[in-house]
Amino acid sequence: MQAAVGVAQLKKLPAFIERRRRNFSRLHNALLPVRDKLILPEACPGSKPSWFGFLITCRHGVERSRLVRELEGKGIQTRMLFAGNLVKQPAFDDMRGSGIGYRQIGDLAVTDEIMSRTFWVGVYPGMTDGMIDYMGRVITGCVL
Repeated sequence: MQAAVGVAQLKKLPAFIERRRRNFSRLHNALLPVRDKLILPEACPGSKPSWFGFLITCRHGVERSRLVRELEGKGIQTRMLFAGNLVKQPAFDDMRGSGIGYRQIGDLAVTDEIMSRTFWVGVYPGMTDGMIDYMGRVITGCVL
């Protein structure tokens, strides 16, 4: 039964992929005027991703916690980026004392920045142009 449902859902996949790409592109274009305040995601050269979400990194001078609080207060759901500097995760504390090693190259300053400045908003296929436009307006208004 589950396989039958899965096969039926696969027929919707091309439309889901296209809608994710469209939502991403629409939000990206809406946020271009504030790219001096936010680092916007870019696809790798030669790729054509089906975006899961829209990753936003606040530049210096934009406080992530304030921005996220304002967005959530206006009905825009956000999620923190899982990961960042993994050696700061509690599991690595246990690894240090257990003799299980890991290798760290450099001070991981960029990962620390990502941990403190980055968050996600959604671009899932169920979002309408109006929802995406609203997100763009609110995010832009909050950082200007």
